[in-house]
Amino acid sequence: MVKIGNIELGDFPLLLAPMEDVSDPPFRYVCKQNGADMMYTEFISSEGLIRDAKKSIKKLDIFDYERPIGIQFYGGNIDSMKQATEIIEASKPDLIDINYGCPVKGVACNGAGAGLLQDVPRMVHITEEVVKSTKLPVTVKTRLGWDDKTKNVVDVAERLQDIGIKAITVHGRTRKQMYKGPAEWELIGAIKNNPRMKIPVFGNGDVNSSGFAMDMRNKHGVDGVMIGRAAIGYPWIFREIKHFMATGQHGEKLTVDERVNTARTHLEKSVEWKGERQGILEMRSHYANYFRGLPYFKEFRMKFVTSLDLNELYRLFDQVKVNYQEEVLTEQ
Repeated sequence: MVKIGNIELGDFPLLLAPMEDVSDPPFRYVCKQNGADMMYTEFISSEGLIRDAKKSIKKLDIFDYERPIGIQFYGGNIDSMKQATEIIEASKPDLIDINYGCPVKGVACNGAGAGLLQDVPRMVHITEEVVKSTKLPVTVKTRLGWDDKTKNVVDVAERLQDIGIKAITVHGRTRKQMYKGPAEWELIGAIKNNPRMKIPVFGNGDVNSSGFAMDMRNKHGVDGVMIGRAAIGYPWIFREIKHFMATGQHGEKLTVDERVNTARTHLEKSVEWKGERQGILEMRSHYANYFRGLPYFKEFRMKFVTSLDLNELYRLFDQVKVNYQEEVLTEQ
């Protein structure tokens, strides 16, 4: 049984990655329905929280059906991180996760996210202060290092464990790589197999199929995997991995009805959380992924991404079912 603090997550938990403009409550809902064991909010700026920025505060929204859930945040200022920790704790998540992995310039080059891989002592100090500021379990998500010359994550993981984090997730690329090239799981395995490590170690990067997840468990011994981009428009990946690990067999093929029903649920939750207009607009980025692989879908897609009429969108879902009733799509 893998545990983060007192949170029990099963034998090989599947975690939904915190993805900006993706991992909001509507998306998390459909992932939870399909087997995600642990989920995280979109990452939140500590500075935004302490300044009561509307967008940052909105990201604190969590719901009981999502539990266990972690709120992820980032920042490079110790006082701001401590204040933000108190604000986050008031939202009553199950844990708090610190982002030391975001590679985008606006974060990493301002001394936060993956930028702190260039100043490990400061990373450790910030983490220690956050741990001291809350009774909730604190976890960390990070990368292998800043670049190929500074792949110091084995040492970093030890130091963070020593000051009290309860789990670590490692994306198998450096900041310089961004999301390019294959993830280096051997180094993630080196963290897990370090005899000093006692906390759960989760791997992240390129987890896009049941077979890959199984291989990473068998080859590198990680306690679980975090799934990001592969879940966008394909939340069924969680249930497929679980079925494969339990039986050694792939489950029944995914039908178009299932795709339509899940996309519709996602839209309904989006409207419920954001209001009709905003919910419809923000859902537009998901349709191409939900219906990836359907032949001659362009006409439908154009209607999905231009309509602002909720009832029309529901009619479009019904039309997709009728037009593609013979189509069956296999595991991604």
